[in-house]
Amino acid sequence: MVQAVEIISTNLSIEELKSQIKRLNSKAGQQKMDLHDLAEGLPNNYQQLMQMAAETYEIYRQLDELKQQLKIQEKSQ
Repeated sequence: MVQAVEIISTNLSIEELKSQIKRLNSKAGQQKMDLHDLAEGLPNNYQQLMQMAAETYEIYRQLDELKQQLKIQEKSQ
């Protein structure tokens, strides 16, 4: 299972945002595959489903937030 997702700062440069997006995209892809594998194995390990779904949601929420920040910063330049 994926560890807790780090807190993302809102005062990042465009390059720092791109770097964090790339890193988080990688985590998101792995988390999506892990969630898919868990779902395929149901009802085995169903106890992990809610936690893994919450972690997956949080990663994608943060990824969306970073992409929005990047878009705003790119427009302001």
